[in-house]
Amino acid sequence: MHPEAFRIGGYFQSTYGVMVTLAFLVGLWMAARLGRQAGLHTDAVVNLGVYVALAALVGAKLLMIVSDLGYYWRNPGELFTLATFRAGGVFFGGLIAALLVAFFYLRRKRLPALAVADAFAPAIALGHVLGRVGCFLAGCCWGQQCDLPWAVTFTDPLAQELFGTPLWVPLHPTQLYEAFAEAVIFVILYLRFRRAHRPGGIIGLYLVLYPAARFGVEFVRAHDVANPQLGPLLSEQWVALGLMAGGAWLLARKTEPAKAAPKAS
Repeated sequence: MHPEAFRIGGYFQSTYGVMVTLAFLVGLWMAARLGRQAGLHTDAVVNLGVYVALAALVGAKLLMIVSDLGYYWRNPGELFTLATFRAGGVFFGGLIAALLVAFFYLRRKRLPALAVADAFAPAIALGHVLGRVGCFLAGCCWGQQCDLPWAVTFTDPLAQELFGTPLWVPLHPTQLYEAFAEAVIFVILYLRFRRAHRPGGIIGLYLVLYPAARFGVEFVRAHDVANPQLGPLLSEQWVALGLMAGGAWLLARKTEPAKAAPKAS
């Protein structure tokens, strides 16, 4: 675990921030590459990627604040602290905000929404791999205590200071569980994208596979009062089920025949 990438004087750059930046650049490169193979305008894909990334950052932070609204209501000054700024937020909040921004951008530019979403789906999975590795290095999003052979123990006091990470306690490496799942999902989506597929088939598959993985990980991820149970499930699990339903609808809907596999470039 290395929560600090480097330090200049009194300022330090978090490893998480470096990894998120790398995830964005790699994901944008992959989306542009797949978009070009699908015959989409590269500039439009890149611009959309930038807008979606900004929306994801804001959405993740907003859902984090909403999830712990009582705390921020009692401590409004925390909204403007470095700790809140550096926090990664809640991924589902970022995903939902990104989807909304993408929807309005695609309508305004009159781009084929499902074809663009299909090009972005593998890129999102690939970027998320790097993002979750960043979480592991930072020490955030940790798992519950366990005695499994692959349990991880965090020892850096900076991680506890920034995120409240438990130190010297063996935990489920939930960050790596998600990173591994997203790596597998990326391979599946990438190979499927290169075959003939109906518009919406790739993003639909992503919206089934990733939420299913996240649904399972939530059972061993550590949670506090910021993530209450709503009935038998956690809030993230309900969101996951909703996204899975949307993905299943995209996969099952009647649409135009499958298009030929895009040409590699």
